[in-house]
Amino acid sequence: MKTLKVGDRVPEFSAHDENGNIIKLSDYSGKKLIVFFYPKANTPGCTAEACNLRDNYKELKAQGYELLGVSADSQKKQLNFKNKYQFPFPLLADEDHTILNIFGVWGPKQFMGKKYDGIHRMTFVIGGDGVVEKVIEKVKTKDHAAQLL
Repeated sequence: MKTLKVGDRVPEFSAHDENGNIIKLSDYSGKKLIVFFYPKANTPGCTAEACNLRDNYKELKAQGYELLGVSADSQKKQLNFKNKYQFPFPLLADEDHTILNIFGVWGPKQFMGKKYDGIHRMTFVIGGDGVVEKVIEKVKTKDHAAQLL
């Protein structure tokens, strides 16, 4: 698993959001972008993280940030997740792991002694020039916005 680091240029990517719209990195050119990766929609930790970002969305926007959530869930699951919690930001359905692999967040994990491949909960702040400015590897799900602000 080769994860993008501060100073790395993010390769162009595109994926469908929860509504089937194609979202590309270049759509955010010139803007500060927060891309947060979460393992699975509608699970306790992922819900806490996304709701914390939702609750602090106005402050994040005031600081000039755009947000994108990414997981390997289907468009339908992302749509249900977004509608249930009224998220004001797009959720990308990366079922083929293209974006997960670009950022290097898909790889070996361990839970309760069981080893498997999955999404590592990480967040990347990307500058308007497409270069990684910050990487948060230890996401505090209930206080994630504070880590960003």
